[in-house]
Amino acid sequence: MSQPHLDHRKGLLITGIGGLILSVDIPLLRLGQGETWSTLLLRSGTTFLCAMIIWAVWSIATGKVRTLIPGRIGVAVAGLYGMGSIFFMIAVYNTSTANLVFILAFNTVFAALLSWIFLKERPKTATFVAMFFMLIGVGIIVREGLSSGHLFGNIIALLSTFFLASAITVTRASKKDMSFAAIIGTILPMSVAIFMVSQHGFSVAAPGWIIFNGAVVTTIAFACLATGPRYLSGPEVAMFYLLETVLAPIWVWLVFAERPSDPTLLGGIIIITALVSHSIWQMRSARKRSRMAAIRHPI
Repeated sequence: MSQPHLDHRKGLLITGIGGLILSVDIPLLRLGQGETWSTLLLRSGTTFLCAMIIWAVWSIATGKVRTLIPGRIGVAVAGLYGMGSIFFMIAVYNTSTANLVFILAFNTVFAALLSWIFLKERPKTATFVAMFFMLIGVGIIVREGLSSGHLFGNIIALLSTFFLASAITVTRASKKDMSFAAIIGTILPMSVAIFMVSQHGFSVAAPGWIIFNGAVVTTIAFACLATGPRYLSGPEVAMFYLLETVLAPIWVWLVFAERPSDPTLLGGIIIITALVSHSIWQMRSARKRSRMAAIRHPI
């Protein structure tokens, strides 16, 4: 098997693990029963501390000091992930879990558009079709927010998604290892949270859940998802956030008995159907290209 195929499979595995682990992020945040900025401070601080410990152990074990942020481009990526974290946390407390994760799935559309504009990776016709239906799904969810009082949270969720897609696109363009840059990006939300908590006080009823989330879940998930763009295209990486879209509402439904509204379910079904259909099309297209390449260059 050629190296590009091995790299692609490696990217799929790493990014898939990251997306699966990330699906428990929101339920853990909800279990912490904390105020927005206090939760953000504890989550970001724990993630940053664990990342530094991992970096130190790695450097000592290998005898090489691994670069945390690869130049100015790394600073930009860290800043984009940091902004995404801030808006994500605000959205968690201002809209329903189902609304949030379905809107986060729109990450794929933003990633495809940004890759087209800045990387000249023009989406296929099938991608445009999937994006059209996803726009309809997100539109239904956002419209539902007008009557449910979640409009602000839905818009903030869209902004979080845009920052995340931007980080993926910049990482893809740089072709550099940004696994630690994404985690170092927690310095930004942590700094903002420190200021806000100093004004309003610290309040987290069950900090153990947030500490576990920051130490294990977000640390591993951020590292995996930030590594994915080295091997996969931006839209491919973004599609692994579909795992959170599908699983997070299920976890919340089971733990908190929070049933999504009918419009949210309808919009979510449209988004998931479009994403799954597009993913199946991509896999079939990749297999077809591999077969054609084998015919042209027999061993």
